[in-house]
Amino acid sequence: MNNNDLTNLLDSQRKYFQSGATLPINFRVQMLKKLYATILKYKADIVDALYSDLRKSAYESYMSEIGMALTELSYMINHVRAFVKPKRAKSSLAQFPSKCYTMSSPYGNVLIMSPWNYPFLLNIGPLADAISAGNTAILKPSAYSPVTSALIKKMIDECFEPSYVAVVLGGREENSALLDLKFDFVFFTGSQSVGREVLRRSAEHLTPVVLELGGKSPCIVDSSASIKFCARRIVGGKLLNCGQTCIAPDYILCEKSIKDELVREIITQIKEQYGENSLDNTNYGKIISEKHFNRVCALIDKDKVVFGGRVDKEELRIEPTVLDNVSWKDAVMQEEIFGPVLPVLTFEKFDDVYEILKDKPKPLALYLFTQNKQRESYVMQKFQFGGGCVNDCIIHIATSEMGFGGVGESGMGSYHGKAGFDAFSHTKSIMKRKSKLELSMRYQPYDKKHEKYLQKFLK
Repeated sequence: MNNNDLTNLLDSQRKYFQSGATLPINFRVQMLKKLYATILKYKADIVDALYSDLRKSAYESYMSEIGMALTELSYMINHVRAFVKPKRAKSSLAQFPSKCYTMSSPYGNVLIMSPWNYPFLLNIGPLADAISAGNTAILKPSAYSPVTSALIKKMIDECFEPSYVAVVLGGREENSALLDLKFDFVFFTGSQSVGREVLRRSAEHLTPVVLELGGKSPCIVDSSASIKFCARRIVGGKLLNCGQTCIAPDYILCEKSIKDELVREIITQIKEQYGENSLDNTNYGKIISEKHFNRVCALIDKDKVVFGGRVDKEELRIEPTVLDNVSWKDAVMQEEIFGPVLPVLTFEKFDDVYEILKDKPKPLALYLFTQNKQRESYVMQKFQFGGGCVNDCIIHIATSEMGFGGVGESGMGSYHGKAGFDAFSHTKSIMKRKSKLELSMRYQPYDKKHEKYLQKFLK
């Protein structure tokens, strides 16, 4: 699409929203159900597309993308009627007699910009929230996952009129052209560098945004942790989608006394989960592109590899790799890894952990493995991060009952379930007054005798 085409598309969506067609709750539920049915119809094609782009197995595709998208749609279908109901609020004495309430209102025309690592889920999940809130939407999937992006366009074109929901394919040129337009709301998932540009460009229109970014999410392990369960869960979380997950444990920070045992068990778990030769495992994925493959390979210091390290450049595959004796100055600690490389760092005593991490950018996720409740409470309260788990990894996002989002450098705003409905809505605060009764102290000429009552009301 050229700039004129995009402008015309947004204009058509603006007119459609202004017609009020997206507002009735029955319409929203009907559209959510229609999208749900379309996903079921194309389930096999979605699996094939994800395999083509990321070499995801059918099992992993359903577990981490298709199933979670269906779950979000189901949640909205079952709960959106309650979400749109006005909520009573308490009136103040100064407002007597009155009725106060809040109600959710859609932003209007929204732009959803999605990444390549979970190219189906991270388009459909936000779209479910946008539809439930009563918006129109333009989806901009990633050019790095072309097969899945093309399939999403085919599905959306079949499911909705473009004046309601549309998909724009393309790369940087199309991204830039879309950000030139004035949307009512922008939802972006991706890297921090692109997120800064989205925020800057949206600010030119005073357009509100939600940014779901990433960062180096730490995995803290103390000496009280159950090493076997800890290692199994870390490996499962780190290597999901070949490490290309924004909330994957980026590195391990463990108590020095258990480091050797933990590393041994991690290696054991990699072999148990992925086989002695993971590059022969048909359920093990690949890196999305040659560019990203080369970037991840450059982070592997061969002198610090204690397991793995082999690569298949032709297939863009990197063996699960564990790095030991890593320092904070190493290349692998200077950026988000976003691949199957796991560095291990240590601390002497638990009190050191906060000092080590306090000045690091706020991560999207933090994972703590401990049996010590005092340490658990300390970390959950003291450290700033988007969300996380105690004694597990990644699984905190597998519910529509809790919002998901970052803080600081890892993003702003959250979504999933009610948080997603709220993200794509503006909450109006409304007071309805009775017509006959009046508080004369509000008006001039001001009367001294009312001053004591005024001070009683407003304190």
